[in-house]
Amino acid sequence: MTGSGPHAVPPGSADGTGGASPPRVSVVIPNYNYAKTLPLCLESLRRQTLPPFEIIVSDDASTDGSADVAERFGCRVLRATANQGVSAARNAGAAAARGDILFFLDSDEALSPRSLENAVRLLAEDPGLGCVHGVIAPEPLVDDGPIEWYRTLHAHHWRLKGVGPTPTAFFAAAAVPRHVFEEVGPFHPALRDSEDVEYSERLSARYRILLTAQVEAAHDEEHRLGAMLREQFRRAQYLLPFAAAHRRRPGALRANSMAGVVAALFTVASLPAVAVPPLAVLPLLGLVAFACADLPLLCFVGRRRGPGFLPLFVGLHLLVNLQIALGAATGWLRSKIDRDFGAPPGHRLQEDGTPPARRTARFASRERTEGGTG
Repeated sequence: MTGSGPHAVPPGSADGTGGASPPRVSVVIPNYNYAKTLPLCLESLRRQTLPPFEIIVSDDASTDGSADVAERFGCRVLRATANQGVSAARNAGAAAARGDILFFLDSDEALSPRSLENAVRLLAEDPGLGCVHGVIAPEPLVDDGPIEWYRTLHAHHWRLKGVGPTPTAFFAAAAVPRHVFEEVGPFHPALRDSEDVEYSERLSARYRILLTAQVEAAHDEEHRLGAMLREQFRRAQYLLPFAAAHRRRPGALRANSMAGVVAALFTVASLPAVAVPPLAVLPLLGLVAFACADLPLLCFVGRRRGPGFLPLFVGLHLLVNLQIALGAATGWLRSKIDRDFGAPPGHRLQEDGTPPARRTARFASRERTEGGTG
């Protein structure tokens, strides 16, 4: 599915109306078993006020027929023979792209209609920008119940709070000029988690990054409690080995505060005090401290879903913060035992957490023709 044919006017040349043609946008969608949401993702691209030049679905050996869905939409589909992870999938799509701007879009997200146009305009207005990425919409892409609403509202709030210049880029809905991607190099293929943070470190050393509400995507969040908590635990293991230094940088994006994590731990640890009357108030104090750690978030949730939703939201948020604490502690222990934990043989990280060799996107295109999502 393309927004321009083989005889398209080259970018920056006359378009026949006295002006310059807009940059060609290649949308790169990593996909692994997202047949449920991929049609919604692709439909959102059909509604863009700036049609994409091409849409590339980099399929990571899906087994649910989602690659066939992409072909029915007229997309260019890259099929991997084995699952390799989201970084490899994005790299394969970027290597195959022909556009001037790479727009990375996850297959469980759907863009608002002006997102591509706004991203291209913001990049054109500031040549020093290396990436423009967007926020999560306050409504889920697919309404699967209260847990999904919890995840969606939380994700929308903390990203909206971070709008503006930042050293952090998230590539679920992000535009990067092709020349920037080729200069910075591909995503680290070993990383299935924290790949955004690792890439942000390399990108922000050369270019500015902008988080903007003018690019917005509705996201299909996890809606099952057990799966959500396991995901949080898994991702939190990389906080200390890979992401701690980045999180300390001014303007870095943070989904949760350290105060909230500490208050959650205190609340649970003090529960046995309920049996001791003089100390029975401690868990309640911990819960109050936990709520106050991000009071604007609770106010936002109360406005969006009503006060009746707040007790469930606070309970879920408490569980998530506990998983973050447990995951971070586990990751710290694993990093002490194995400095290279999380990176398979052949893709070890250096002391500073960067890849051993930074290959350009063009080199990667010669080396890898297929990729995948984890």
